[in-house]
Amino acid sequence: MSEAPKFAEKSINRTFINAPIETVWSTLVATDKALPFFFGSICETKNGLKKGAKMRMVHPNRKMAMIVGEVLEFQPPMLYSHTFKMTNLEDEPCIVTYKLREKDGGTEFDLIIENAIVGSKLLKEMLGAQGFISNNLKAIAETGKPAFSGKMVGLFSPLMAWIAKPKQKIEHWPLNDD
Repeated sequence: MSEAPKFAEKSINRTFINAPIETVWSTLVATDKALPFFFGSICETKNGLKKGAKMRMVHPNRKMAMIVGEVLEFQPPMLYSHTFKMTNLEDEPCIVTYKLREKDGGTEFDLIIENAIVGSKLLKEMLGAQGFISNNLKAIAETGKPAFSGKMVGLFSPLMAWIAKPKQKIEHWPLNDD
């Protein structure tokens, strides 16, 4: 009999963004363009972001799915939560939540990671990405441009498609809303 997996403690990355909550929200949930803060991927859904919808983050060439999940909560402009599975890893999905609050003329943004298995590659990748995501979302919401790290991801995006694993091909990750 195998042991139940042990989950890591909830990880919260809090960032103050000097932009109105509506700007931060619309930047975060855009589905019509590559998002530098999500490593240059495009968020796709079949019928829009809403509770219960399947979603995936795809490479700009639309041939590779990098992340897949299901929207758990969607309450504009305050809360967006979804399951999060990296298609290049065998690890079980975790939960990612974005919370926004108006504060001091701007927006307080929390990026929360929950239910990731201790010692998993997914947890390691997610903890490493929290600051990158928050810093680039902040830069785009405040200036319209990504931070230097987001610009570099854009430059290396073609390479990422070239080294993708066959199991990441988009046809393996359909958007079927049941």
